[in-house]
Amino acid sequence: MVKILLVDDDYLLAKGTAKLIQCLGGHHVSITDDPTEIFQQCETGAVDLVIMDVNLPGAQWQGEKVSGADLSRFLKTQPETSHIPVILVTAYAMMTERKTLLTTSQADEFVPKPITDYQAFLDKIESLCHSVSNH
Repeated sequence: MVKILLVDDDYLLAKGTAKLIQCLGGHHVSITDDPTEIFQQCETGAVDLVIMDVNLPGAQWQGEKVSGADLSRFLKTQPETSHIPVILVTAYAMMTERKTLLTTSQADEFVPKPITDYQAFLDKIESLCHSVSNH
């Protein structure tokens, strides 16, 4: 079972996604859009993988407005959280922006929203977590 932190400002959508991941993949999913909570959970080892929405209106970290890409970059550049795989999800990025988003965020993967192929999504989660545990 993978412990997943789902970061999304749309709680109802996040709840639906979490339910599908839990039912289809048997994983544990927590939901938040609070940057402080994201870092606390990741730093304590309570999270194996982060699914991060890029668009987080209202999210602030240390007095600055931040996006999911910013938060991903912060997680990836901190020694205590850099090993945690991050999957960015967004409804607003074109596939042409994928490379730029992945580079700036340092995320491991990018998935467009809405997620339609949950089996492929779960396979991605499994392979990311598997590759981390082998390092």
